[in-house]
Parts: sequence; C-alpha cells; structure tokens
Amino acid sequence: MATTMHLDMGEIENEPVRPKIKDAKGILQQNREFLDFFWDIAKPEQDIRLKAIENLIQYLKKSEKSDELKYTLKRLVDGLAHTREAARPGFSLALGQVLSVFEEVSLRTAFDQIKEKHNLVTVKKKLIRNAAFGNFFGVLALSQSTRLPKEPQVVLECVQLLQSLSLHREHLRDLPRKTMVDILSETSEEVFEEVLLGALQTDLSSAFSTPEQLQLLLVAMQKFPQVLKPKKLKKLLGTSTIITMDNIPKLTEVLKMAARSVKKDRLLPAVALDLLQISLKEDNFELFWRETIIKGMLKDQPGPTHYLSYRLLGSALPLLTLVQLKQVLNGEVMRAYGEHVVSAQLPDRFKFAPEMETYVGDFLQGCDEPEKQLAVVVAFSLLTNQGYPVVPSFWRVVQHLRPTALQSYVDWLKDMFLNPQLESCLDFSTRRQKENQEGGVQRENCIFRLRKWIIPRLTSIVENNQVKREEDLVMDVARFVFFHAFFNAKKATPDIPETEATLSVPLDEKTRVVVINSFFGLLQHMNHLPLLGDSPEVAARNQRHVQGVTGDGSMWIYCLVQYADALLNQPKYAQSTQPFSPEQRRTWDSMLASVRTLMKKSKKGQTPETSAFQQLFLLVGIHLFKAPEDLVDLMQDLQNCMEKAQEKKSKKKATEEEPHWAEVVVDILLSLLSQPSRHIRHVCRTVFSNICPHVTARALTAILDVLDPDKDEEDSAVVVTDDQDSDKIKKKDIKKKGEEDEGEIEEEQSDASDDDSEEGEDEAMEEGGEVDQNFRIELMKVLQNQGALATEQDGSDDDELDDEAMMKLDGSIAALFLEQKKKMQAKKDEKDKLKKGKTLVRDFKIKVLDLVEVFLARQGSSPLVLGMVEPLLSVIESGMSSESDQQEQDFLRKAADIFKNQLCRAKQYCKTVGDRQGELHDLLEKLMTKAQKLSDSSVSLYFFSASLYLVKVLRGGVPGASLRFMGNVDVERVSDIFKGALRSFMTRRKSPLSGLMFIDLFTRFPVLCVNLLETAVEHITIGIREHQQSQASAMVLRGLQSREVQQLLAGDPWAGLLQKAVGQVAAVGSLTYLCLLCFLQKLSVALEPLKKVLQSMREVLGFKKTGQMEDTYWAVMKHFGVIKPKRDRIRKTKEDQAEPTAPKKKKGFLPETKKRKNRKKQLPVSEKGAADANTVPLGKPEEGKKKRNKNKKQPGEETPGQGLAKKAKMTPSAIKQKKKKQHTI
Repeated sequence: MATTMHLDMGEIENEPVRPKIKDAKGILQQNREFLDFFWDIAKPEQDIRLKAIENLIQYLKKSEKSDELKYTLKRLVDGLAHTREAARPGFSLALGQVLSVFEEVSLRTAFDQIKEKHNLVTVKKKLIRNAAFGNFFGVLALSQSTRLPKEPQVVLECVQLLQSLSLHREHLRDLPRKTMVDILSETSEEVFEEVLLGALQTDLSSAFSTPEQLQLLLVAMQKFPQVLKPKKLKKLLGTSTIITMDNIPKLTEVLKMAARSVKKDRLLPAVALDLLQISLKEDNFELFWRETIIKGMLKDQPGPTHYLSYRLLGSALPLLTLVQLKQVLNGEVMRAYGEHVVSAQLPDRFKFAPEMETYVGDFLQGCDEPEKQLAVVVAFSLLTNQGYPVVPSFWRVVQHLRPTALQSYVDWLKDMFLNPQLESCLDFSTRRQKENQEGGVQRENCIFRLRKWIIPRLTSIVENNQVKREEDLVMDVARFVFFHAFFNAKKATPDIPETEATLSVPLDEKTRVVVINSFFGLLQHMNHLPLLGDSPEVAARNQRHVQGVTGDGSMWIYCLVQYADALLNQPKYAQSTQPFSPEQRRTWDSMLASVRTLMKKSKKGQTPETSAFQQLFLLVGIHLFKAPEDLVDLMQDLQNCMEKAQEKKSKKKATEEEPHWAEVVVDILLSLLSQPSRHIRHVCRTVFSNICPHVTARALTAILDVLDPDKDEEDSAVVVTDDQDSDKIKKKDIKKKGEEDEGEIEEEQSDASDDDSEEGEDEAMEEGGEVDQNFRIELMKVLQNQGALATEQDGSDDDELDDEAMMKLDGSIAALFLEQKKKMQAKKDEKDKLKKGKTLVRDFKIKVLDLVEVFLARQGSSPLVLGMVEPLLSVIESGMSSESDQQEQDFLRKAADIFKNQLCRAKQYCKTVGDRQGELHDLLEKLMTKAQKLSDSSVSLYFFSASLYLVKVLRGGVPGASLRFMGNVDVERVSDIFKGALRSFMTRRKSPLSGLMFIDLFTRFPVLCVNLLETAVEHITIGIREHQQSQASAMVLRGLQSREVQQLLAGDPWAGLLQKAVGQVAAVGSLTYLCLLCFLQKLSVALEPLKKVLQSMREVLGFKKTGQMEDTYWAVMKHFGVIKPKRDRIRKTKEDQAEPTAPKKKKGFLPETKKRKNRKKQLPVSEKGAADANTVPLGKPEEGKKKRNKNKKQPGEETPGQGLAKKAKMTPSAIKQKKKKQHTI
C-alpha cells in the first residue's frame, strides 16, 4: 500500500524492501492537501519549493498531529537521496526548517533515521551515489536547524559521518570538508576542545595534504586560538606556526591544488584568503608573499596559479598596511599582472582586468584613509609597458577617491608630466617587444607614451560626472592643459602657478598635438558641465539644466580666455609656442573688448543676438591659439557683423550690394563647421538658433548650396572613391580613453606582423592587379639590353649569361621593380587622400543639416521654409539612387527625417504666401510630374508628401473656416493635377505611386477628395490590374466613410455617387467591396442589381466554413432582409456511434480477408449491411479491434481498382506462390 502511494506521487524508491507506514487508516487518503506539499518540494522551480516549505510548516503548526509530524520527518529523510538533483536541496532545507521549528523532534532521532535510511554499508553499489548525497544533505539539514551546537554528541557523529563521506570525492568533491568548516565555525570552544578535537586529530595533523584539511585547521585556529596554541600546533604539525620555511613548499602545493580546483569557477579559494590572514597574524606576511606567491605560484606557466595570485593581491588590499601596500604593489605579482593585461588584448583571451578593477573599486570605496587610496591608484598608474600604463586613462575607480586623495592624485599626475620619473615605474616589455627592439627601449619614446597617457587621465577626471570634484580642481586641470598646449614657462611667478614647475624634458611636437586635442575635448565637456557643489541652490539650478557656467554665472570658456590673456600680458614669465603677430594680437584685444561690451549689455537685458555673438567671439578667440592665420579675417568679419547688428533700423543697409550681417554670420558658421570639432559644432548650432529670426533668403541659400548634390557631382571628378580608410582615420580620432589605451598597448606587439602584412598586400596588389603595359615594355627593354631575352637575330637561346652580366641584370630589374612599387604606392596614397576628403565632405554636410533642422524648429512658419523643399528632395533622391556606405546612409536618414518630421508634418508651417500662389502651383505641378516619372516608390512618396505640404501651405489656416475653404488653392487646377496622377496610377502597370498616397490626400483634403471620387469609382472596373482595382475601391471606401465628404455632397450628388459606386460593385461581383453597402442602407438607391449578384455569389461560391468573407456577406445581405439560415446540428446516437465489431477469429482457419473472392461478381455496397456477415466488399477490408481511419490510405492498402489491376497482371505461377504463402501464414 505504501509503495503504491509513493509511486503515485511520482517518487522512485530504489530500496529492495520498503518499510510500511503504521497507519491503518491511510494518511494519504485522508488529506490530499498535506501530501501535495511533498510534491511541490521536489519540483525544480525554487519559488515553488520555498512556498511549499513555508506552507508545510504552517500546516503542521495548525494541525498539531504527531502522526503527521512523524510522517513528515520520514518523507523528508527519504527525499534527501532523491534521484532528481534539484529536489535534494529542497528536502534538506525543509528538514532543517522542521527541526528548527518543532524542537520536540530530537536531533538524535533525525540523525538515526538518516543513517538508517541511507546506510552506505548496506546500500547497493549502483545506489551509493544517492546514499552519499542523502547523508550529506541530512547533515546539512541538521546544521541549518541551528540546534546542532546544543547536542555535542550529535555534532561529533556528524563530523565523523562527514569524514567518511570525504572518501566519496568522485561524487561529493570537497562539500563534506566545507560543511565541516561551517559546523566548526558555529561550535563553541568548550565543545570543540572536549568533543571534536579528538575526532579531528587526523585531519588537523594532515592539514598540508589537501586545501580542505588546511582550511579546516586555519578556521579552527581563528575560531579557537586558546585551544590550538603554539604547543598544540607543535604537537600536531611539528611546527608552532603555519608560515615557516619548512612549510612553504607544502603550502605552495596546496595553493596550486586549490587554484586548479576553482579554475572554472573563477573565484578566490577560501583557504588562500585564510592563509593570507594567518600570515598577517603571525607577522610572516613578507615571507609568505615572497616565497609562496612570487617564488612558488608565479613560477608556473600563466594560468590558474597566476590568476589566484592576482585575486589574492586584490583581496589583500584592505588587509595590508601602507608599507605593505607599497611593497606588494611594486613587486613581481603586479609586473606579471601587467604582462597579462597586455597579452590578453588578443581576441579569445581571458581578461582579468575587469575583475581587478572590481577589487580596486571595492577597496577605494571602503577605505577611509586617503594615504592608502593614493598609494593604490599611484601604484597602478606606475605599472607601465614601455612607459605606457596598463590601466585605461578613463578608469572609473577614481570616482571613489576622497577629495584630498583626488587632489593629491591630480598633483602627482601633473608632477609626473613635468618630470617623468621612469625609474619609479614598474616597467616591463613583452617577449615580442623585446624581439622587435634589438637596440633596447628609447627613453624619449617612453616619456612620450607616459605623457600621452597622463593628459587624457587628467581630462577624464574632469569629464567623469561621478567624480566628486570642485570648481577649483576643474579650473586647475584646464589651466594646466591649456598652458602646456600653447605656452612654455620662462620664469617662475606666483601669479601663474604653472610657471613655477618647469619641464625636465621639453615637449616634442607629437606630445604637443596630443595636449592640444585633449584641451579642446576638455573644452567641449566643460561647455556641458553642470553646476558643481552639493548645496540646495545648486541642485535647484541644475534642474533648470544650467550648463557651461561656474557658480558665479561666468562661462568656463570665458575664464580660460581671461587666463590666456593674463599669459599673453606677461611674456616675461610665459612664452607662447606660436607667438602672435601684431595683427593677431590686435585681433585678440578687439575680441576681448567686444566680449566685455556684450557682457555689459547682457547685464541690462540678455538678447539672443548678444548671446550668439558672445559665444562666437569666445569660440573663435580660443581657437586663435590653434590656427591664428586662418581666423584673423574671420574675427574681423565677426566684428563687422556685430556692429551692423547693433545699428538701428534706420541706419541699416547703406548699399544694397552689401550683405546682411546674418549672411556673414552664416558664412562664418559654415567655415567653422568645416573643422572636425564637436565643441565648434555645438556652439554653431546654439549660435544659429539665436540668429534664426534674422536669417535671410541668401543666407539660407548658402546653407542649402552645401547640400546640393548637383554641385557635389561637379566636384566629384576629383573625389570619387569609397571611405574605408577614412573610416579608420575617423575611428582613430574617436578612440579615446580606455579603447585608445588598449590600442596603444597593442601597438608594439603588432609592429612586425603589420609590416609583413603590408608587404603581403603590396605583393598581392602586384600579382592580382592588371598588368601595367608600360611596366611590361620597360622590363622587356631591360632584359633585351642585358642579353637575357632571345631575339630573332640570335637564332638560338642556348647561350647563358656569365656571373657579372647576371649581377648587372639583377640590379637593373631590382631598380625597375623598386620604381614600379613607388608608383603604385603613390597611387594608393592618392586614393587614400581622396577617400579621406570625401569622408570629411560628407561629415561636413551632416553638420550643415543641423542648421537646417534648427531653422525648421525655430522658424517653421517663415516663408523661407518653402525654399527648402526642392533642395531636400534632391538630397533624398540622390541618396536613394546611389549605393552608399554607412556614413552616407546616416546622412540620407537624417535628411529624410528632417524633411518628413520637421517640414511636412510640423505643427508650425507657413500660412501666408503673399504673391507666390502661382509659383507654388507651378512647383506643385512640377513635383507631381516628377513623382510619376520616378522609378523608386519610396522616393516618389517624399515628392507626393511635398505636394500635400504645398497644398496645406496654399490653403493656410483660418480658425472656424467652412469645409469648402481652400484659401489660395486653385481647386480646379490642383484637382486636375491629382486626377492626372490618379489616372496614371490606375493605367500604368509599374507606377511609383501607391493607393495609400491618395488615401492620405482624401483624408487631409475633403474638397479635393470630392473632385477625385468619380475618377476613383470609374477605375474600380477599368483599372489595368486587379491591384489597381482594389486600390480604387479602397479609396472610394475611405472617401465615403468621411463625414466631411458626406456633408460636402449632401443631397442628390451624394445619392448619384452612391448609385455609381453600387453599379461598379455589382459589375465586379467581388465580396471585397461589399462593406460599401453598410453605408447605403438608409439611402434611396437602386440596389436590386447588387442583390441579384449577391444571391448568385452564394450559389457559385457555396460557403461551407465560417470566415471573414462569409461574415461580411451575411452582414450585407441582412440589409436586404435576408437572414443567414441556421444549421441543424444532428447528434449521433450511441447506436450510430457504436462500430460493428468483427467476429472472433477461429483458430486454424484463414481470416475472411484472406479468403479468395469471386472476381466475376461484384456485390453492390449498400449503406448498412447489404453484404453477408461473412463477406466483405471489394476494397473494404474487415475492421479489426483497432480503429482505422477510413479516409486515410493505410500503408500497403489498395483501392478496389488497384487490386483488380494487380491481380489481372499476375501470372498463374505467381498466383500459386501467393496462395502457398497465405497458407503458410
């Protein structure tokens, strides 16, 4: 009974004899809810298991039945060895909770049941694994009950059981040892000394054998130091301490075993950390680290032992003193870690750097000592590969530095930049780098690489918004970078702190370029920098998105301009790397004067023009240090623009030929946008947004001319290449921070392979390219001149060249091939130059699109917007018709998005066209004509949308206007234009237009819809294809559904249109258009022709299944008074459902299906039992016990005709053989 019940619950019990439950009434039959708990505990879903355990505990508390508690204990003990792995932890947890809640169940009773049920001695060999797990999870449940320390004897027996389980390592691995450690950590000192010490004597004595036994000893030493005193350790191990020179080899082997055991888990073994803590406690950390880690673990090949050393290094950071930190972080483990970081840059390599970053971040976050924080970040910054640090310049861990530590780190970086101390770096070179550099590493190159890393490191501290920085720190970094980008210190002065420390090694040009680029990148970020500080006032201002200013309201860039002016005014102490000429200096001074004037005016009242000129002056002024020759004229133009903009209206426009000031500003913005700078792009966008109300038609034309693809094609005679190489250049410019660092680390590794690959490419180019005929002729001449090529006059080619002639020939051929290689390289360089130029042009156009987008957003209702329609359409058409790379696709996508969303669908649009009605009508006709001639439907859609936009502009917007109001639209002309387009769509097989375009027209302009509806109705039947006919029907349907159209055609026109529509639908006779009639039910329209067609449809189509077509059909017929007939469902009786059973077969006789039939007579088959019971009609075998599908042909089954045909072809001998075979069967 018990076995049956257990099998019903889905559990498989493997014992030969199942103990019977001593419950005569049967608990399983009494309470199903109680038994379901055990089912859920065995399920693989963790949430279900936890819920079941909770419900079981609550049920037992309410029940208070001892027999149910006993049964629960038995079921949970049985489940500890469940064959399903996910079920064992569930039963173990449930048992632990039951023992914890119901203390009346003694641990002795539970432990005895576990040992009895899962006896490792008596269990079958194939069930040893399950029994081992049952014992282990049983002990684990006792440990989880929190009652184990209260019963010392049970603790002892549990430890002994775990010791025996440790022999089954192939099943349990190191789980028993770990559980022993857990039990030990919860045991009191008295119990350990009196009970467990004797049982663990063997394990503690052999602590250096396995990682588990060593960890057991280390935990015991940490938990019970009064018991395991040095004398006791001397007795157990032979030494009074763990870290000794004699034990070092044993400890090293144990750690290697531990490292290999966690290879897949990628974590630090607990024994390693415990050993580290013991070494610190015994004051033998230096010995342990030097002998065990450096001379032991690192001597192996890179792998698990190295990774354990790195993890131990990261975990040791919070435990070490400042002196120990400096010692460890300047040792061989750090050097090995650096070599790993460099070598792991190759693909498919394990990268430990993210894990180390986590260790360092956790340490810095939890450390309150700035000295230790500074020591760690400085040590990792000094880990260099030929001068370049292995940590990325944008290292997120600095966000955890305390303000004092951060300031000290910035000061250290600046000092390291000024005075590179390579001897303090923990520098290394990889094996490949050493092979490639025979002459050794040059000091100048290392200094350049170090400085190249320091500057982005400084700027990243400012750019990281998670770093707690103050305004003084930001300005300090910005001043330092700006000074060393454009100035040199001549003499120290306290007024300029940057002059007090001089460069020990002067900056070279490569370093200067890096510093300049970093400065302008920093300037871009400072332009978006929020207010710094933690005060409520700062938080309130940041909610208003105040950016780019200091706490007192000054712009960051203005602060830097003031600093630059202070440097220029003190040439005695600071000298510019590119001194200004007198003209350039006057330009600078006038710029500063203009900015001060604008700032004074802005205090009285800030205007968009004032803000725009102020930003432009500061932008151009700060860029004077980078390119003074190019910007002097630009600055003069800007001065003139500002003067004209500030003049009164009466004084404006002295001459008509003089350009408007906004036009000059636009030209300045376009020239600035040609420079690859994100900061310039952002400022130009902001400035143009401020001057949008003053932009003239000529200024807008200058912007649109840049985007004109026709002009681009004129210039493309020079620039016709793809952009692969320029993409690489772009990527190099974009690569900053961490990515740049990784590439820098890899640079030296791949030098040799890069050279080889370049040579291979050249060879492949020479071999795979077309043969140069001129080169062939020159080669033939060289061979003939040297007599190496036989001619007709020679008559024989047997003569061979002597050694001297051969050497001369080799030299001539080598010179010829060298010259040819130079020519090919020159062609390749020219091609790369053209590619780069094309990329820059495309990038410039993308920036110019920003100005178009800003103008449409700010001045969408201006008549100037109408001049953008054709240029944007030409950009889209040109982009769609050419195969483009990713950059051109981005350009096209942005242009199309601006045209569709910012222009055609904008809420603000031009509503007053003045005297331009004729021009706009001509443009509308031109666009519609072009839309019909295009080959691409997607491009035609944009032209059609532009036409609808023009109609909207011509109509204008008058609140409360009537339905027939169309403003300045020539309704007749526009209707004729769209009618022609509609006829073109209906009569051409390959038209770029689509039905959705006209449906959009019908929806937006009901007046035009009324004029086009008749044309659409006509083409329901005369459309060139069914597609056009269906599209015409959809247009008519949408038009008839419109309330505006119904109001415009109220009365006889509406009825006449519907009559025509009904006639067209009746002529077609397709159910697709029947939904039209839903709108005709209350109208006086002759529907008899349609009714006849619909009735004929039912007879022709014969609906047999329900579906959308049939539902639509009967919904329409309902309006004619015809109701869908109901189908009578006939239920089969039991007698009809019962199938006739075949008679029982008689033993020794052939079945009826095998008996020979009279082929000459063929009995007619009636509906019920026309044939005799002993006979079966031809082709219908007798039905056996199995139900067979009569409609489906069974394998080997024949139809009556097939059977007769086969039998007719059989020969008499074949018939005899078949009969003989039947009898044998």
